[in-house]
Order: sequence, then C-alpha cells, then structure tokens
Amino acid sequence: MHFDLIQSLSLAGSSSVPNDDRAGAADRRAWVIDGATDLGPPGLVGARGGAAWLAAEAHAALVGAEDAPIAALCTALADTLEARFAAARTRAPEDRWELPMGSMLLVRLAEQQLEYAWLGDCAALLRSGDRITRLGPPGHGKDAEAQQAASLAQHGLGNVKRSAPILEELRRSRSGPGKRILGVEPETMQSVETATLPCRPGDDLLLMTDGFAALVDGYALMDEAALMAALDTEGLAALALRLRDTEAADSACERFARFKTSDDATALWLRIGS
Repeated sequence: MHFDLIQSLSLAGSSSVPNDDRAGAADRRAWVIDGATDLGPPGLVGARGGAAWLAAEAHAALVGAEDAPIAALCTALADTLEARFAAARTRAPEDRWELPMGSMLLVRLAEQQLEYAWLGDCAALLRSGDRITRLGPPGHGKDAEAQQAASLAQHGLGNVKRSAPILEELRRSRSGPGKRILGVEPETMQSVETATLPCRPGDDLLLMTDGFAALVDGYALMDEAALMAALDTEGLAALALRLRDTEAADSACERFARFKTSDDATALWLRIGS
C-alpha cells in the first residue's frame, strides 16, 4: 500500500507573520507539524523564531528519513532535533518557555495497518467505508485552552504578544513539567504516544494541525462525519474559507475564547492506494 495525495492546504494565521505549520507525505508515511507560538523575540536559534526553526527542522528530518517502524522514526527524529538544537543555539534559554516546542502527528503504512504517533494537539481522521476513526488526542482536549483564554479575556484576546499579563501566564504554563510535545528535550520526546489501526486501499485520511481541526473541535461547526463528507463535496479550500469566515466574524474572540484571532491552519488529504 501507499499514500496518494488528494489535496493539501496551509494558511498562516496572519499574513504579517510566518506560517509555523509544515506537512508532508511520502509513499508510506505522512505528517503534520505545528510550531508552538513563540513567547519572546527571536534569538535563541538565530534570527528565525523557535517555532519556525523547529517546524522546519522536524519537517526536513522526516523528508529525509529512512522507512522504519513508527517508534524508530520518532526516536530518530528526537535524536536529530536534540543534535540540531545543540548546534544552532546561540545562548542558554531564558527559561523553559523559550525552548522550541510544537505538535506533531505522524502516520506510516505497514502491512494492512496504519501506524501513528502524536505529540501535542495535531489530529487526524481515518475514513474506512462508513467508519470514521479519530487519531491523536481527543477533541475535547482543547476545552482547557479555551477556558484558560476565557479566564484572561479582560486583558484582551486576539494577539498574545500585545498583552503582558497573557504573555506572562502563557510563559508560566509552558514552563511546567510533563508536557507531551514535540521539542528539543529528550524527556519531552519520550512521551510520544503510538498506536495502530487496520486500514485498506481506498481509505481516506485527513491530517490536521489544531488550527484546521478547530472546525470540529474549538468551533464545533460540524462533527467529524460531516467534515469527512464535506471533503468530497467542497474540498479543503472551501472548508478553509468557512473556518476563516467564522474567525473574522468573531475577531474579538468573544464567542470562541482563544488567544489568537486565527491560528495557522494546515490539512493534508490522502487516500490509501494498493
């Protein structure tokens, strides 16, 4: 079996800042990566922000990886990121919040099976006949982030870097232990979760960063079955327009509490071929 690319899409949350998402697909593996919003100016890894640096390095490592079981791919990625960070860093980080962090969902085709691994909040949907299965974290995991944003709404949502109290709170929460994220620390990468699912030729797979998954998670504009059905009738571009229209109509982040008006949104629609 192999992956056939049907459609791909990646939109920056704002045209004024770089898109820190990455996505890619090879014959037997595919991935989406979402760099976590930088909470300080560039400098730790040079002129590029840590989120963009991490996303680019992880993407390059997966592009050049040898085919291997999913656990081995993740181990090799962790080793590469640790080594590349050691070579690129220009100084010690101010605190743990400054370390490059992100999310990832990686899939690999094996014999009649789909292996997958995730760190953070990227997600995927597998459609096999009439059955739709979610891969990665559950959608309700975004509730805690929305509650945190709502609790800080009095400081002004929409752009974390314009609000000192919000920036300080995000730095505090990001500095805590036990994060299951894509990063440059070995102990962080050891928290990767893996699983397998049966699959067959003709199955469809939708990989998403959380900015695109907001259609079903944060905004609940449709359920997962409706999202997969909309792929066939509308495609990714029309779904992205619906996403951005919803966010533009709530630019103050009052209906849907969130730290940014629009997040980077990336999706990869694949079909399993024989």
